[in-house]
Amino acid sequence: MRGDLGDERDLGDGGVSKKLQTASKKLRTAPCKQEAASHKQEAAHCKQEAENCKLHPSPVSPRSPASPKSPSPTSPSPHNPDVLTCLANLSNDEVFTPPQMANNLLDLLPGKIWEDKNATFLDPCCKSGVFLREIVKRLNEGLKAEIPDLQKRVNHILTRQVFGLAITEMTGLLSRRSVYCSKAANEKKYSLCTVFKDDQGNIRFNPKKHTWSDGRCVYCGASEAAYKRDDGLESHAYAFIHTENPEELFKMKFDVIVGNPPYQLSSNNDGIQATPLYHKFVEQAKKLGPRYLSMIIPSRWFAGGMGLADFRRVMLSDGKIRNLVDFPKSRDCFPEVDIAGGVCYFLWDRDNKGDCEFTSMFGKSVRTRNRDLNEFDGIFIRDNIGIDIVHKITKEGKLSETVFPISPFGLSTKERGENSIFNGAIKLISSAGETFIKPETILKNIDVVRKYKVIIGQLNPDRAGVNNATDGKMNVVTRIRILNPNEVHTATYLLLGAFDKKDDAERFRNFIATKFVRYLISLTLSSMHITRESFRFVPTQDFSEDWTDARLYKKYGLAKEEIEFIESMIRPMGLGDRDAEGT
Repeated sequence: MRGDLGDERDLGDGGVSKKLQTASKKLRTAPCKQEAASHKQEAAHCKQEAENCKLHPSPVSPRSPASPKSPSPTSPSPHNPDVLTCLANLSNDEVFTPPQMANNLLDLLPGKIWEDKNATFLDPCCKSGVFLREIVKRLNEGLKAEIPDLQKRVNHILTRQVFGLAITEMTGLLSRRSVYCSKAANEKKYSLCTVFKDDQGNIRFNPKKHTWSDGRCVYCGASEAAYKRDDGLESHAYAFIHTENPEELFKMKFDVIVGNPPYQLSSNNDGIQATPLYHKFVEQAKKLGPRYLSMIIPSRWFAGGMGLADFRRVMLSDGKIRNLVDFPKSRDCFPEVDIAGGVCYFLWDRDNKGDCEFTSMFGKSVRTRNRDLNEFDGIFIRDNIGIDIVHKITKEGKLSETVFPISPFGLSTKERGENSIFNGAIKLISSAGETFIKPETILKNIDVVRKYKVIIGQLNPDRAGVNNATDGKMNVVTRIRILNPNEVHTATYLLLGAFDKKDDAERFRNFIATKFVRYLISLTLSSMHITRESFRFVPTQDFSEDWTDARLYKKYGLAKEEIEFIESMIRPMGLGDRDAEGT
């Protein structure tokens, strides 16, 4: 192959035939059936690989002609399957990118960049090599006029324009095979490039070790107890974010940085208290000063928390996010992958500030509008219809001003009382059921104890978009309960309001149960938890009166389309039902 690339046809059927001949020869001379089976599988893989390694005259356009701004679905073409669509994900934290989705990100870049022989590209978190492979296809087409000779063009692209850092040794081999058609960049027979001097080429795996301090890695925050491992075992110490000077990795700057980084590291075996990682890749990429940065990351940063507050503030306020595509349900982006809060991808443009073209992809619903991402001062509304609805109620006082903070009685989630009632006892509601405590156990809001209290569970019953309900609708909140006087609860629950009269508490509960209110709460959610800030857009009312959806829709002047959208999104709520575990 390396001697015949002057004829572009040799990247097609001729290249396929040569690869198949080599693999078939191994099959005929295999000393045992097991080895023969292995080589037969290799022959099949070589055929598919060679097909994928064709530098097509033009990449498949991931845009729909009828909707040029809408990202396309991720399903592969039925007549020419791509091996990279068939890879099993390493985990929900290290997710392979379907080729079509990779192209959706690349479509955000200006078209002229594919005609620039000096433009440089980096994927700092290679898994399958799909981003680099698709970049090579586009550059190969765009540089035809300037570098007519195919072999010279390919050598130029692969040695001077396209670079990657693999996250593991295995993904390095896979990425090189996807991009170079050989797991060794300098392999004489199969590699598309004829001038690499070493086996890694420009797709490198640089093994790193965590730097421990007080039980955590100073670079990524990984738990020493979970990730301190013997040499030779995978440490998940990713090279790109385990350095103060990322420019030293390749000793160069890049025009475009693109990728799908690892999302998080679990601090123990059950995945609880996972440490976010994806934002560190974004921040490290910005240190290199690229003209463009585009990555697929979880959407949980919309809500902050877990060390993401500063990241969220910068992302929403710097004006450089010019495109943002959000998938509240991760399976709309990555089939078979559940990621709480959904996922998104973006284009960060260093030199052009302005409003962001935001697209919400919710099932078959695709809605796009230009927006100021920081319009609501730190709270990001991920629903374009929701913005118009919120604008209609901004003059009202908000329920977040009266919802109680977490643990209003000073009782932790682990607090438990006696199983049997005793004189002067206060009933305690916890995730374990009902027990009884002494009045002096209550540390705060003593005056509230004798009121009627309306509570919900702190967990979002829809699991932040991963419930995959067949009707596609949401509950938003758990069962809404009314606690009687002398009943309190642990921090498992959120106290929404306290009333002297039971009738007022019931009217308040009915108000919270409306689809209108639950929809407004949903606008703030991109994590598993509901807090008082989740009620930031819910307008307070006179709770001596009854409130229904019909009355609220009329009061705030919602259009027919807005009402129909809410009704299509929120499930009716039976006030006597237990709608979620642990409520």
